[in-house]
Amino acid sequence: MTVFSGFSKLNRGQRINYIVQNSLLNGSEASGLNDYLAPNENRQQVFSEMIENYIGNFPLPMGVVTNMVINDETFIVPFVTEESSVIAAASKAAKFWAERGGFKATVQGMAKKGQVHFTWNGKPQFIKEIFPVISEKLLNATDVLTQKMRQRGGGITAIHLIDKTEELTDYYQIDVSFETADAMGANFINTCLEKISSVLQNINELNSGGYNVEIIMAILSNYTPDCVVRCWVECPLEKLIGWNKKLSYNSFATKFKQSVDIANMDISRAVTHNKGIFNGIDAVLLATGNDWRATSASAHAYASRDRKYKGLTTVRLTEKTFTYELELPLAIGTVGGITGIHPVVKNSLAVLKYPDARKLMMIVAASGLACNFAAIASLITTGIQEGHMKMHLSNILNKLNANLLESERANSYFTDKTVSYTGVVEFIQKIREKK
Repeated sequence: MTVFSGFSKLNRGQRINYIVQNSLLNGSEASGLNDYLAPNENRQQVFSEMIENYIGNFPLPMGVVTNMVINDETFIVPFVTEESSVIAAASKAAKFWAERGGFKATVQGMAKKGQVHFTWNGKPQFIKEIFPVISEKLLNATDVLTQKMRQRGGGITAIHLIDKTEELTDYYQIDVSFETADAMGANFINTCLEKISSVLQNINELNSGGYNVEIIMAILSNYTPDCVVRCWVECPLEKLIGWNKKLSYNSFATKFKQSVDIANMDISRAVTHNKGIFNGIDAVLLATGNDWRATSASAHAYASRDRKYKGLTTVRLTEKTFTYELELPLAIGTVGGITGIHPVVKNSLAVLKYPDARKLMMIVAASGLACNFAAIASLITTGIQEGHMKMHLSNILNKLNANLLESERANSYFTDKTVSYTGVVEFIQKIREKK
């Protein structure tokens, strides 16, 4: 086996040539990597310098959901997603709830945290007693780093020592809470933590008498249970009849609650239930340049906070009222990261009327709840495939290289029929055989 060094030093063309020579990608296919380059040099430079070993741009469809009413304010919400039915489902739910008062949302906290992990081989009681002095030194050391963030209303809000010596010999954590205003704040948090760890490493009180501090690592935590948004919809039971006339509103409400209760007791259902929420959440996070991987990890941990993985939503039914609620952590931002350099992210924020981080948290949560509501409502009425496959019809036709006339005939034919891949193939074959 030959190990290749210096790939990152190659220019883009040389990298592509190397891949062609060492993979199953042929030269003709490789030329397709030029199809989605940005139209001007300055914009293309943004993409080419964003990651290591860059070879091209990967396009994803971008659409919008209209009629998203949140706290009595109407939004047009950009979604970036490859799943054909997501925007259709969210749009249907947004319109349905706009006619019933819209979504309500509140941010319950915006605290994020990071940790310094270290060992110290002295007596736990001693480090606990002197920690107030230590914490003051650590905070003072970050004063210059946090100055601008404090001017924006953020900064370090708390610092705690956590004794983990019963779980791992001599192991402690310094748990640091942060407010990062409208920034997601990852770089800010990690910079502060590394400064704290360097100071901690050299505190005299902990490095005398045969005892010493050993830093293991300093890193933010993507689990943010104190950076939480709550979103809900509510209406009189009889107004639920508007979604599907085949079910009475009482039956709709009952089956809806049963489906959500199942997601809160069965892990197999809970995972798919929560995925339906993230159909909307991830689409908005991608459009606004936020870290969808971090938010997904945090939310799934939050779904397991009671030592059992559950759905992230709850239903409350009274004799007169239906309430559906989502609560989850969302550590996101509207400044920093790629928000200031990615041209489409800037467009997305403009479409959203330049929200601050709090408002974006509410928009994202409402988008997730809209997708999830539509999915559950479909499951308990028509089934998920009817709507999903109708939206997927265009993808099947593209795969079959259907021309305009074939596509028009297929769309007309399947208007009142169940769409399946096999069924579409057979229909197109019959058209082509007649020719």
